[in-house]
Amino acid sequence: MFWPMFAVAVGFLGLAVLGVLAVRVFLEARRLGQQVADSARRINRAAEDLERATVSAARAVDTL
Repeated sequence: MFWPMFAVAVGFLGLAVLGVLAVRVFLEARRLGQQVADSARRINRAAEDLERATVSAARAVDTL
């Protein structure tokens, strides 16, 4: 009787460990997604700044 109870207990412990690891993976994936979104916003902002600078430089060259 001991071994079947031990096997069930180890099975539940294994499921609990997998559940904790799944939550950690989910939280890290969400954090990574936020970092990617933040990086994309910064890249877009830099691209817009570069585009404005290019237009200004083109206008300056045209006036020469």
